[in-house]
This record gives sequence, structure tokens and C-alpha cells, in this order.
Amino acid sequence: MARSPYVPENEPPPPEPDRVEGAPHPRATRRLFGQDAAEQAFLEAWGAGRMHHAWMLTGPRGVGKATLAWRMARAMLAAPAPGQGGGLFGEAPAEPGPPESLDMAPEDPVFRRVLALSEGRLRLLRRPWDDKAKRLKTQISAEDARGLRELFATTAADGGWRIAVVDCVDEMNAQSANALLKLIEEPPVRSMFLLVCHQPSRILPTIRSRCRTLLLRPLSPPDLSAAVTQAMEAEGEEAPALDASAEALHALSGGSAGEALRLAAEGGPKLYARLVRMASGAPGMDRAEFHDWAATVSGRDNAPRLDASLRLVELLLARMARAGAGRPMSPEAAPGEAALAARLSAHPGQARVWAEAAQDIPARAARARAVNLDPDRIILDTFSALDACARRAAALEGPPPA
Repeated sequence: MARSPYVPENEPPPPEPDRVEGAPHPRATRRLFGQDAAEQAFLEAWGAGRMHHAWMLTGPRGVGKATLAWRMARAMLAAPAPGQGGGLFGEAPAEPGPPESLDMAPEDPVFRRVLALSEGRLRLLRRPWDDKAKRLKTQISAEDARGLRELFATTAADGGWRIAVVDCVDEMNAQSANALLKLIEEPPVRSMFLLVCHQPSRILPTIRSRCRTLLLRPLSPPDLSAAVTQAMEAEGEEAPALDASAEALHALSGGSAGEALRLAAEGGPKLYARLVRMASGAPGMDRAEFHDWAATVSGRDNAPRLDASLRLVELLLARMARAGAGRPMSPEAAPGEAALAARLSAHPGQARVWAEAAQDIPARAARARAVNLDPDRIILDTFSALDACARRAAALEGPPPA
């Protein structure tokens, strides 16, 4: 992990906003699973001499967008510059072609420099650490974005590429987005911008229009399992036995390795199975179960458990809404989930109840956390709201009148 110059040596390095806790940083990840099409599109553009100066990597969170961006950056930085080696009889040397793949050995000097963020032709733009508040800032500021000018102000000494990785562009405010736009509008020679983007609709249309988009898809169950195993082994942890829970983890994570890692760290499949069992008693869920669960999230040390619990409730609400809208739960993420949906989300009228709750209940929990309400109180309130939602849905038994 790269250390901030403002953090004393005797203090631990600050968290990285572009890294999933418990997983290696994307720039340290050796293999990318399930995104061959996006990677091949980049290599084909390179080979055809149609290398765009700005690429926007889009798709769900945690499917490998940042990993692909770093693979692209390393390959471009390692490529020979035009003219290196010279041409016969004085003719202009051809632009070097692309490698067969973006794989690179960790022992390669470029890989090592990129990993350490010591490569002079590369800049990473992300949310910075606030040393006074001792926390990550919530946005990328205009000052941070303008700092990229230094990279592009001079020509690379070896004639190679200069690359800026933005992770993620969604976290830029209006001023920083405009500062980035000015650089992309008038790109220096042999410059490249790699923008990681989770929600393209929130990005300035003028930025989107100047980028070539690479869309990354959710991972298949085998690719998800491989990605999770690679990440945990890289962190020196024992890879989980995913065979029995692979389908459940895939359903819960939506094919996102990042989300799967977060869920696996907190026993997500088992927690979700418990949540479904509780919800199967709705309306009229067991209040003793509420209090037992709430006891497990109390205290600052249990914040990850609270996060996982709230995400799983939100996921259950969304899956119930989709089931009522005609998207059956196949495969189930937990035993009894399909039966729960058949009873309480069997038609569009019930689906609307769940869809509204999927917006309201997480927002209510977020407001409670913002005012530092006790975690156990947040869980009790959330489960009570879930039971109330089930009561409203149960009152709409049978298809609504035409």
C-alpha cells in the first residue's frame, strides 16, 4: 500500500478508498476473470492503431473495472515508444504493436513501480486522506484533479505514454469533473485517461462523449469463485470452501467479486439464510430474533456486521420486488426464499410495496447512522420496518383488480 507523505512512519497507512477491505488492491491483482471481451476490445483497438486517449470502464461495482484499468496502464507503460530501435534506411519506425495479452509478471519492473505508485509516468486520482479529520474525504476535489496537469505538462523522457487512472469518476464534484474535462478535451500527445465508472448516467455528458466505453459484465459463478479465491489467497487467508455456497454467494453478490468478498468476510450466505428464516414468519416476525441479531451489531468493532446486515436487508427487499415483477428467484439465495416470494410478492401490486420499501428502509437506516443512532436500535428499527412491509404486502393477497 502506498503511504501518504502526510502520515508519519510510526502510524499505520490510511485506508485506500479504491480497495475492498480484506482483498488486494486492484493494481496488485495478477489475473482478471470473466472480462475477456473487454480486454480483447482494448487490444484490438491498440493493434488497429485506433488507440483512444480516454477510456471509461463501466459496469457493476466489483466486477474488475479497476483491475482492468491497471492492467491496461501497465501494458501501455511497458510498451516501447515509437522510434526505439530505429528503422532501416532512415524510414520512420512503426508504432509498436500490442502484446498478446495484458498479463504481466509481478517481477517486471513496471509492475513493481506501478504497485508502489512510484512510476513517474503515472498518476492515480482518487479520494484523498484528510489528515486533520483522520478520515477519507467524501469527494475528489478540483484541486486534486488539477494536480494531473503536472503529469501532462512535460513530454515523457522516453517518448512513452503518460497515464492517469481515476478511481472512481463518480466521486468527483462538479468542479473537479470540469477540471478533468479540460484535460481530456485537449489531450497531450501519447496521454491516456482510464476512468473507472460505476454509474455513467451521473457523469458529465461531455466527459462521456470524449471517452470510449468498455462495459464489464457480472461474473459467472465459476469466475466469481476464482476471483474470490485469488483475492483471499493473495491476502494470506485461507480461501473459503465456496462449492456449497457458490450459487448463493453469486445470487447475493450479483456477480460482483468485490461484494462477494465483503459478504464472505461476514458470513453473508449464512446471515442471509437466517434473515430469510426470520422473514418467513412475517407478518409477525419473532421479536426475540430481532434482539438476538441486534446484540451482534452493538459496538464500534461490529460495524462490518452492521454494514452486512443492512446490505442483506436491502438485497432481500430488492429480490422480493423483482420476484413480484415477474423475475423468479432462480436460483434461491437461501432455502425458503422462493416460498416467501410466492406468498408475499406474487403480483405487481405486492411488488410495488417491496420496491417502495427497498427505497425507504435503507434511506431510513442511512439517516439513523448519520445521527449516530445506536447500531442495535438501527437493526431493531430496520427489522420492524421489514415486518410492516410484509404486513402491507399480505393485505394485497390475490391479483389487483384490472
